[in-house]
Amino acid sequence: MTSLEATTTDTTKSTSGAYRAVSLTLFASLFASQAAVIAMSPVLAEAASDLHVSTAEAGQVRTITGLAAGITALLFGTVARRVGSGRQLLAASALLAVAALASAAAPSFPFLALAQVPVGVAVAVLTTAGTLAAAEWVAPEHRTRTLSWALVGQPAAWIVGMPVIGVLGERSWRYGWLALPLSAAVVAGILVAGRARRAPVGYRPTNVHGVLGDPGLARWLASELLANGAWAGTLVYAGALLTESYGISARLTGGLLAVGAVSYVIGNFTSRRLVGRDPQRVLSLFAVLLAVGDGFFGTARTGVATSTAVFAAAAFLAGGRTLVASAFALSMPPEIRPTVTALRAATMQFGYFVGSSAGGIALAVGGYGAVGATMATLFLAAAAILGSRPASRSAPPAATGRLQGASAK
Repeated sequence: MTSLEATTTDTTKSTSGAYRAVSLTLFASLFASQAAVIAMSPVLAEAASDLHVSTAEAGQVRTITGLAAGITALLFGTVARRVGSGRQLLAASALLAVAALASAAAPSFPFLALAQVPVGVAVAVLTTAGTLAAAEWVAPEHRTRTLSWALVGQPAAWIVGMPVIGVLGERSWRYGWLALPLSAAVVAGILVAGRARRAPVGYRPTNVHGVLGDPGLARWLASELLANGAWAGTLVYAGALLTESYGISARLTGGLLAVGAVSYVIGNFTSRRLVGRDPQRVLSLFAVLLAVGDGFFGTARTGVATSTAVFAAAAFLAGGRTLVASAFALSMPPEIRPTVTALRAATMQFGYFVGSSAGGIALAVGGYGAVGATMATLFLAAAAILGSRPASRSAPPAATGRLQGASAK
């Protein structure tokens, strides 16, 4: 082997090792953010009883978290130009650790509700900065793989967290906060600490008005809000649909939902090859297929196996859609990438309001069939918004070449 070949091999190994280290760090960051989101899901009734409030009242902690996360995501661009992604992730990990301790120790429901504000802030920063770092910390040829592994952190938290919180919840709902969000935040903080000294990227990000003033990006973000709302609504009511339709236990329901999370991960990995294609067509197709899947999930309740299979198929599609949409956001020019990424994160958080409220109304009016139809309608609306090609140069269809150059390798 010549010296040149040896040098090339060493460089390749070094680059590959750096990509894996970054992927692990970002995986841990998004794992921690999702762990905080699901910390109350399996033990909501127990927490409500312990804190002497109704289950419906206790459920508002997710609303508070979502509001805080959505507002933080909207303001993210201002912080991004002053503080590097490493410092943002380290600060968010520390904030989440403190908030998890405060939640576990909450003496009353108002205190628990107050603790959800820093939880929401931490979730928004971990999600947004963790996604953005996939473009800033690795070479372009590793960007899609890094982003894919980072996004797997969220369903992984669901797969690991639901059983762990459920088991610990038999003793106390407070233990879940200590075992999952707290420990995950500490691990994420340790992994990201070495990158906290990196200076912020040397450009001034475009503000929110500048991004929303682009008709193409505004159209895409509106589509993302509807699609994220539809999938969030599906997740909110999927467990109740399985439990109430078939009379199965909460533990079995959690296991079936974990099957969907595994399918989501597979969809993420399988869809890497789609990143380099026209994002408008790919995202529109995903939305239409998800509309069909959600419609069947709400109406074709002929057995546990059938419903689980339909839900898993929808989760597979949702995993692919999330990767393609995230990759498109990272394909934007550096001066607008932070703001676009933050706005998309905001659509994910505010999507819970859209999906849960629309689903709740549908459930009260027409049962789970109406829920499936409502979520399907939201997905179809998301596809329709992307249906006509806007003239803007930075709109999803016109950005195909940039997406291919930045993410598809």
